[in-house]
Amino acid sequence: MANAGKDKLIDMIKTGASMTLKQQLRLTVALSTPAILAQLSMIVMEYIDSSMVGRLGANDSASIGLVATSMWLFGGLLSAAAMGFTVQVAHLLGANRSNDARSVLRQSMVCCMAFSVAMTLVGCLISTSLPHWLGGNDAICHNASRYFFVLALFLPFLEIELLAGGMLRSSGNMKVPGMLNILMCVLDVVFNFFLIFPSRDITIAGQAIHLPGANLGVMGAAIGTVLAEVVTCLLMLYFLLVKSRDLKLTGTTGSFIPNADCLKRAVKIASPIGLQQVMMCGAYIATTVIVAPLGSIAIAANAFAVTAEGLCYMPGYGLGEAATTLVGQSTGANRTDLSKRFANITVTLGVLSMTTLAVLMYIFAPLMMQVMSPVQEIVDLGAQCLRIEAWAEPLFGASIVCYGVMVGAGDTLIPSAMNLGSMWVVRITLAALLAPALGLKGVWIAMCIELWVRGIIFLARLWSGRWAKKSVLSIS
Repeated sequence: MANAGKDKLIDMIKTGASMTLKQQLRLTVALSTPAILAQLSMIVMEYIDSSMVGRLGANDSASIGLVATSMWLFGGLLSAAAMGFTVQVAHLLGANRSNDARSVLRQSMVCCMAFSVAMTLVGCLISTSLPHWLGGNDAICHNASRYFFVLALFLPFLEIELLAGGMLRSSGNMKVPGMLNILMCVLDVVFNFFLIFPSRDITIAGQAIHLPGANLGVMGAAIGTVLAEVVTCLLMLYFLLVKSRDLKLTGTTGSFIPNADCLKRAVKIASPIGLQQVMMCGAYIATTVIVAPLGSIAIAANAFAVTAEGLCYMPGYGLGEAATTLVGQSTGANRTDLSKRFANITVTLGVLSMTTLAVLMYIFAPLMMQVMSPVQEIVDLGAQCLRIEAWAEPLFGASIVCYGVMVGAGDTLIPSAMNLGSMWVVRITLAALLAPALGLKGVWIAMCIELWVRGIIFLARLWSGRWAKKSVLSIS
């Protein structure tokens, strides 16, 4: 019944029916709630995952933290490639052109698979040298290299999972991708539980239970992650290709050969996002290079604090996903007024929710860090970083959701440039200046200031209305 109500509200966008504020709020909540819950589960599972690796010691934690930002770069490029097609599908569905949406879906699967195979080759080739390029010491480089190699080897599964999830969300189905992302995190933790640690005995209710373990350490964490990705990828494809109301391919015919118009639109949408991902993740990597000389404690504290902060920004990304779908379908239906109303609703909710969680993060910062590491130096340093970052969360929320709004409208070039300018001009410059004197705290102070700047410029663009564009379907 809930799905039927949500589908009726989405159909109101497509048919041009008038929507009351109450209906807009209901649809926003219906789409964002599963995404927020998925974000919550993923962060909780990352906490558990990090706490497992944290029990291995500071060096093992640092080996994963060292290459984490580089893996974000690869994942970001895969996400950008998928976005080039999912935005098209959202606009086509908003225009009631389901057959054309399925055509784009077919072409996207071929293009994204080819792109992900190329990325896999690059990742595997650089895996040995990457930790040394990032400034890692001999104690962590070997494990960091092996960890990165395993994750790079399975990038095609990650790409198809991102594509299928994005396609389902573009049709208004937030529940299935959200639930499957939750499942992926649960599987990751389960696999890690048996792969990271050696066999051991535990006592439950007075009964001794023997648990098998592969004792693979950091490699176990990598294998657990990719196994979870493979399972999720296959399930996501099933729900997209067989079960989706708007996009299932079973019982339909069509060509999988990419055509020039579809590729041109995909490149127009994805290129700014991809360039942003390269430059943004390049900035994260530059931050890692700044942090690496501070030692294993600083590297581990930085990585754990980034994971801990995820509890604060999860509603922002959930609402950003909802905003992309709502604005995308409204844009496809040529309803600019409705796009702007959905933009204001989602951004307001994002700021309010992240402000509330920022207060809680400031209060419970030490406890959040204690969950992930038994090393007191890591806990103390990470808690200080979280309390610095709490002051930036409201404007960070504004920038996250604003970006989702603008991507949904097909406005990717200027927002990407805004993200890049803020990150490189403000964050990296300040971090390089403050780290020698203030250590890791200086890096997080730079991050806080940069997020203020980013939030302000994104709100200015939102209120200007310049992001509201015609559908990408009009691109020749």
